[in-house]
Amino acid sequence: GENGVNGRAIRVGTRRSQLARIQTDSVVMMLRELYPDLCFEIVAMSTTGDKILDTALSKIGEKSLFTKELESALERNEVDLVVHSLKDLPTSLPPGFTIGAVCKRENPLDAVVFHPKNCGKTLSLLPEKSVIGTSSLRRAAQLKKKFPHLEFKDIRGNLNTRLKKLDEKEDFSAIILAAAGLKRMGWENRIGQLLSPEDCLYAVGQGALAVEVRSKDQEILNMVSALHDADTVLCCIAERAFMKRLEGGCSVPVAVNTLLKDDQLYLTGAVYSLDGSDSLKETMQTGVSYPHQNEDGPNDDVQHVGITAKNVPGQAQEAAENLGVELASLLLSKGAKHILSVARQLNDA
Repeated sequence: GENGVNGRAIRVGTRRSQLARIQTDSVVMMLRELYPDLCFEIVAMSTTGDKILDTALSKIGEKSLFTKELESALERNEVDLVVHSLKDLPTSLPPGFTIGAVCKRENPLDAVVFHPKNCGKTLSLLPEKSVIGTSSLRRAAQLKKKFPHLEFKDIRGNLNTRLKKLDEKEDFSAIILAAAGLKRMGWENRIGQLLSPEDCLYAVGQGALAVEVRSKDQEILNMVSALHDADTVLCCIAERAFMKRLEGGCSVPVAVNTLLKDDQLYLTGAVYSLDGSDSLKETMQTGVSYPHQNEDGPNDDVQHVGITAKNVPGQAQEAAENLGVELASLLLSKGAKHILSVARQLNDA
């Protein structure tokens, strides 16, 4: 075949959780449709984040919690590509790797799932001191400020485990999860309330799937690049550039909201103290309408915050990246570094 991968199975790495498997299956299905002559096999493995379930994510202090084992397999040539939730991938990838595809984004918003006894309620209608479960500092910081009558406690485990903890015990009145994950699992009917960006800005890359490959593996890179969704790529480059410039990670509350409309990319970004009392939030925009130039030659593997998107105009990607960097610089000039370093210290303590 023209991409030289015929005759061998293409091995796709994934985490073992049900959601990870569903996400990987959806990517493999798209690849099978595009390349009906190729054979794909799925290789599932456990990651550190799947094994350490008694500690808050933000406390483990490991950047690539859900990706390290998968990347090791990629490095050792045991798999050819790996499917991740984009929000699990750090803004700086280890040398030798790149995000070769960012698929069309599912709804990036956060959702509230209520305990059956609170069915039909919203967060504002829950009784005083109701306990809400979330493992995200970003969600807790924003919601504490917005709903001071509620209490927030850590909840860990994959989606199945968290829903079970919610339904079978009386510990939580509700939990907050990404709407995208619930939808992919077929549990959309459990969403009791979608949190608008006014209530809760989402995580960088939330709702998008990423395909990580070896940056030197041209055949595989060319093959997966057909999965890129241009709008999602530009939004996520802006978000990741924002996060990278702030040096944010899951141990600090950083949040975003992006909108691409009429060739204008709008990025809202915010940083929060752990209790949400202190915050900075700004919005900036940039034009992203550029013709596609055939950028053959040494430039064709330019990465923007870890993403290689050959089929998206390079100037548009640059504009998106600059937008993220400029917005972060604006927040830093207003004191974001102090808010984040205090949050980091408190979290570490």
